[in-house]
Amino acid sequence: MYLAELRFKIIADTNLTTAEQAIRRYQEALIFNGQIIGREFPTAWQQDAFCSRVVLAAEDALHPKWYSDKARDAEQQLGAAGLGYPQLQLLGQDLLSQPSCRSMPASLLLFTSFADTCSPVRCADTLQPVPLYWLNSADTDHEALIRWQLQFQALDEIQLQQQRVLEKVAENSLQQLNSKLNRMGRQLARQLSKTNQTSVYYALYSGSSSDCSQEPNKRCPGCGSHWRLTEPVADLFDFRCNRCLLLSNIAWECQSNNGE
Repeated sequence: MYLAELRFKIIADTNLTTAEQAIRRYQEALIFNGQIIGREFPTAWQQDAFCSRVVLAAEDALHPKWYSDKARDAEQQLGAAGLGYPQLQLLGQDLLSQPSCRSMPASLLLFTSFADTCSPVRCADTLQPVPLYWLNSADTDHEALIRWQLQFQALDEIQLQQQRVLEKVAENSLQQLNSKLNRMGRQLARQLSKTNQTSVYYALYSGSSSDCSQEPNKRCPGCGSHWRLTEPVADLFDFRCNRCLLLSNIAWECQSNNGE
């Protein structure tokens, strides 16, 4: 991923509120299309322009060919707010971000965690993020996918806190195959698979277990088949079901307790 600066030159009378709303609308359209990564972007008023620091999924993430209809519309509305089209300056590769895939993988994985600041769609073999704007969508952009990611990350962060509230509610939402969160995620994975004509696996989180001695031998929660791998995928996933398109891990508490 790349750190960049977007400069919105003031070309007509405007005010801070109008400019802020137009810039935020444009940034949100880019977020929901996967072109910029994150939620908040520092923006400074520099007399004749507004400048924002953003993280791009790839060097060419803001090329017009990747724009969604919402992004094109938001860009056009900048003019009505007295701002010119954004001028892009690449500042360099972001050292704190995971590099995105260079080309479309053969199979995909829907996976995220509270610490991620990247696309929730990954290469199923390497876990490298896949820019969302490469993917066909059933909607005008990938807003539903980003909103699922935000909910997943919020629950993941809650259940990892030392002093936890809603501990079981959060963990059950992440861990149970048929929780509302995981039903939503699996439906999004199926939609991506259909619109892109490729396999899209879903990563099922496993944090705790009622019996660590049996954890390595657990079966697929979808179809009940044996799904243990001889070698983990990306040193993370110990289980894979090609029928249910699920990946999962030996519960983290069992790994720390040497449950195998």
